[in-house]
Amino acid sequence: MQRTILPILFTLVAPSLAFTPTIGLRRPSPVSSVSLKHYRSSPRLRSGRVSFRMQQEIQDGEGPREILEWAKKREQERAKTPDASTVPYGEWESPITSKDITDGTVGLGSPTFDGEELYWLESRPNEGGRQVIVKMEGGQPVDLTPPSFNVRSRVHEYGGGDFIVNKGVIYFVNFVDQRIYAQLAFPGVDPVPITPEGKFRFSDMVVDERRSRLICVVEDHSREGEPTNFIGSVKTDVEEGAALTPPEVLVDGQDFYASPRLSQDGEQLAWVSWIHPNMPWDATVLTRGALDASGKVASRKVLAAGQESIMNPTWDAFGQLYFISDRSGWYNIYREDEGEVVAVKEMEAEFAGPMWKLGSKPFVFLPDGRILCNIKQPKVAGSRLSILDPSNGKVENIASSYTHVGGFAVSEDKISFLGGSARQPTELVIAPIAKFPAKKSDLTVVKKSSKLEIKSLYLSEPTSIEFPTGRPGQTAWMIYYPPQNAKFVGPSGSLPPLLVKSHGGPTAAASTAFNLGIQFWTSRGYAVADVDYSGSSGYGRKYRERLKGNWGIYDVEDCCSAAKFLEQQGLVDGSKMAIDGGSAGGYTTLCCLTFKDTFKAGCSSYGIGDLETLASDTHKFESRYLDSLVGPYPEMKEEYRKRSPINYVEQLKCPIAFFQGAEDRVVPLNQAEAMHKAVKEKGILTSLTVFESEGHGFRQAKNIRTALDGELFFFNSAFGLKATMPGDLDEIVMDNFDPFLPNEPRGYVIIEGYELECGLESGIVRVIGYENVEGAAYFPEDRADQQGGMIFKEKKSDKIEDIVEWL
Repeated sequence: MQRTILPILFTLVAPSLAFTPTIGLRRPSPVSSVSLKHYRSSPRLRSGRVSFRMQQEIQDGEGPREILEWAKKREQERAKTPDASTVPYGEWESPITSKDITDGTVGLGSPTFDGEELYWLESRPNEGGRQVIVKMEGGQPVDLTPPSFNVRSRVHEYGGGDFIVNKGVIYFVNFVDQRIYAQLAFPGVDPVPITPEGKFRFSDMVVDERRSRLICVVEDHSREGEPTNFIGSVKTDVEEGAALTPPEVLVDGQDFYASPRLSQDGEQLAWVSWIHPNMPWDATVLTRGALDASGKVASRKVLAAGQESIMNPTWDAFGQLYFISDRSGWYNIYREDEGEVVAVKEMEAEFAGPMWKLGSKPFVFLPDGRILCNIKQPKVAGSRLSILDPSNGKVENIASSYTHVGGFAVSEDKISFLGGSARQPTELVIAPIAKFPAKKSDLTVVKKSSKLEIKSLYLSEPTSIEFPTGRPGQTAWMIYYPPQNAKFVGPSGSLPPLLVKSHGGPTAAASTAFNLGIQFWTSRGYAVADVDYSGSSGYGRKYRERLKGNWGIYDVEDCCSAAKFLEQQGLVDGSKMAIDGGSAGGYTTLCCLTFKDTFKAGCSSYGIGDLETLASDTHKFESRYLDSLVGPYPEMKEEYRKRSPINYVEQLKCPIAFFQGAEDRVVPLNQAEAMHKAVKEKGILTSLTVFESEGHGFRQAKNIRTALDGELFFFNSAFGLKATMPGDLDEIVMDNFDPFLPNEPRGYVIIEGYELECGLESGIVRVIGYENVEGAAYFPEDRADQQGGMIFKEKKSDKIEDIVEWL
């Protein structure tokens, strides 16, 4: 039977009845499953007072009124405690709620100029993750995308390059049918499809105005097996009522394509391609092709290839091609100069990150020919807004409060970009080029990603920390956030619990951008370590390639080493260290919990439990990713088995929570289900929450909130801390839930047939059943001469006051 939990402070019970109390000791018996929804408001009292919680199995809500009233009175007394600012780490009240994060937050991206008019894309969690094109009109943001449309491509599953604007016409990809639509750039205008119904997907568009067409990346899903990718063209001069034609193939033959870029005179096309088993950060090819009068690629020349990662080809005003390559070991900017590749600037820093999504703009040209970019250096948390002069390689770092910048767009007179920091929400800003580099007063904030106004005293400031990995000669990096809340401090001599975050990818990186999802934890008294384990981007190709053949080994060692380092430095409580991660980060999390004993709890969101399943059941873009991370499959089948946590569930020893989208194509639901089932059968505290309408990652506000609040509830329950859930969220079920302290002796009371289980150390009380049995009462008596300080003697009482006094 599922056991629900009675919220003590908000539930009214039946009138007082006659009582036949009985109390005694017996072995603990954890509840197999319990709904967190009804447990959300139960407090555990502090400040030296006996704590009290009750779980209720009786569905009609009946129970002993006096005990509920006693709990309420004790809670009121606690509220009057003078030392209210001293509260255990992890239990601090925070001004940051999950509802604030979703309702007051939008994702900002893809700023684009059409003439001098600025457009951008907003991702809105409170609209189910719908993406909307927005335009500045009359000094105010105005939505252009009708409510029934969602601007989002699914090429490579991760999409990007979702829209483009040219001379007042928007071309965008609609998520539901993946067709390209044209729309006049005015609110209230209905979009019109320019591609036929079918199984084509489109992304990364560029306008070929001379030939009345779009050139874009196309993904054809009309055949069995893997989809076919190519660079194609789509007609834009479609007559009303005319039949729509499929895209025309311009370039094909490779497994993947990206970044088709047309020169300003319309004579040349550049693009990036690669083949299995490479990922775009392993090895790509840059090609330039000459277009004939009909617009077909008449001739082509490979400009760069081999074991280097190339991205973002960009033409300057003079027809010279620039691009990013890591041939030096770092993502730097290069150009083609008379058939040769020349470095614009080589430095041990990154001008871009790995190409997970299409359509990114890590650098753009200013009208005077200089390059606006951002630079990430390993020892600095975040990146720097910079201007690079291609004529001499000089870099000018622009003084700014922003430590995270990107999304550049430039017109003749204006510049726009996205900027933020750990304590400042990402904002879309615009400035006149004549005043750039601009002072803060010269920047106009167009839109902020968060409406929430939080004082800096509640926001943690991150620090970049280099730490030993335990492997000879190798260190790794993390971004460390200490607990921060203006109203609370932890008890003297205590240390905060730690949450280690393992990012996805795994070829990705932690970010110092404003992240309420991290501040949510630090403002409640948790320390957070966002680990850039070996294999992360932002630290050069050599660091990125450490993970080749070592996924599930080096990333796991580094996350554990980061936690141990912080414990050794006296910054965190080693008995309360947790880890979480999504996707590839979820795999690292599961490996840490399975193969190591560093962490005491973990949470995997759409994480990988079975590498063999992933190798045989995922989408094309990542179908050969594991060849480099683990090895070719099935040739190395045994290695895949060894590194799959699902095959070693007998080694799991701590609580684990799972959050998963039912429509996930990257990591199928069956992996989370199998891991959860195995953990549940071992009797370990666990939880599985499935979101029916979500894929890989959560976009809907309600689900984002449930995952975040559910994770906090799970960890606090595992660590014996006060645990609550907001009252407006759906149920989350925990299995093998036992709210009592480890190895805690328990007493049992029967009052009018209600059997209560009482923790003799914690003061936790729960209703575990109903049985009409009479018997004597047994009360604990303090005895200093007895081991443990307590013995029991027989004493009978018919008064409920005696039971309350004992509690």
